[in-house]
Amino acid sequence: MNQMLESNTKDRLQNETIYCQILEYSVETIFLHVDQKILYINQAGADFLKGSKKDIIGANPLCIIPDFYKPKITERIQKAMMAAGPIEVIEQSIARLDGTFVDVEFYCQPVQFGGRKAIQTGLRDITKRKNSERQLNEREKLASIGQMAVGIAHEVKNPLTSVKGFLQLIKETNTHPYLLAMESELEKAIDTLQNLLQVSKPNLYSEPITKIDLCKELSSLIFLFQDKLYNTEIEMDLRNSDKMIIGKKNLFLKAFFNLIKNALEAVPEKGKIRIEHYFRDDCIYVKISDNGIGIPKDKIDFLGTPFYSSKGEGTGLGLTQVFTTVKEYGGTVQVESELGIGTTFLVKLPLHPTSC
Repeated sequence: MNQMLESNTKDRLQNETIYCQILEYSVETIFLHVDQKILYINQAGADFLKGSKKDIIGANPLCIIPDFYKPKITERIQKAMMAAGPIEVIEQSIARLDGTFVDVEFYCQPVQFGGRKAIQTGLRDITKRKNSERQLNEREKLASIGQMAVGIAHEVKNPLTSVKGFLQLIKETNTHPYLLAMESELEKAIDTLQNLLQVSKPNLYSEPITKIDLCKELSSLIFLFQDKLYNTEIEMDLRNSDKMIIGKKNLFLKAFFNLIKNALEAVPEKGKIRIEHYFRDDCIYVKISDNGIGIPKDKIDFLGTPFYSSKGEGTGLGLTQVFTTVKEYGGTVQVESELGIGTTFLVKLPLHPTSC
């Protein structure tokens, strides 16, 4: 009888050893616990919880649960002990041993370990997913606001255009200086509405498709900012000038005008802007970098959304036009930025829109 018990114990310990070895291969956090005591945790779990196995084994599994949620998780563990299989997965915020909080998917199931029934708990990090969901919700809200604004802009632009026409008629018989100021301000309002409509529907106004020499156009655009270049150093590195894209010239000119304008507005006194143009892998790249104030990391994903701007008085329509134009062409815009260091916009345009 004793030999049989020893054999069974030996087999059980061997099986548990193999079981733990299998759990070590998991990239997710897995630990076994019973009676408010952790019996085992894999190395991935110890790393994720920012502790060592020595610190974690023997501890109460509720130590990572914020006080507010402990009754809920205690009830869940009791439910798992009574269950015959895995119970439903829930999302939960936990506190790691270094004090940081992280969102996880929390799942439990009963297992046999140490000669008795125990609970196997798994944690799956969903922080990135939750952040992406939050950002997506914010973008959807901003996009909805933008769509409503476009509808309003379309309705407002028509009567403003009529007012402009009547104002010009009045100017023919009256030379009051206020009329010039009124016409100037009215023109600004119509231009803003026009930009908004063009961002929403970039093909609203027909424009011929033509070859675009971006090296030449980038050089020409710089001359439009002569009044702002007194304290700013412009460095140009325009390679592969023989490579051209085919598209709507004015849309691309406006897009790069907006990028250069943003760079100039971002740099401090004695600032520096670098503009690069090169060809690689059947694509033309235009990189515009500045040593300006930079953009917070959590704000970069919102760039290009209508009416979102990192500038206090900005409308965000300039970058929206950039992203819309490049996307319509089949290209991409990548943004890298660091506060106090500067920002880089990398525009990638396929030489043939279907090839990249």
